[in-house]
Amino acid sequence: MAKDVLCEVNNCTFWDSGNKCSADAIYVVSHVGKQAAKQEETDCKTFKPER
Repeated sequence: MAKDVLCEVNNCTFWDSGNKCSADAIYVVSHVGKQAAKQEETDCKTFKPER
């Protein structure tokens, strides 16, 4: 589990100093259904497909 969740959207309610996200939970989505093949198909910059 990641220790820190980074966020560059400084006008978000959950943005905190140091580009940290202070939300209790994170919601990541795929734009192509339940399985994405590459990062561009998601709203997650750290996405890597399972092998």
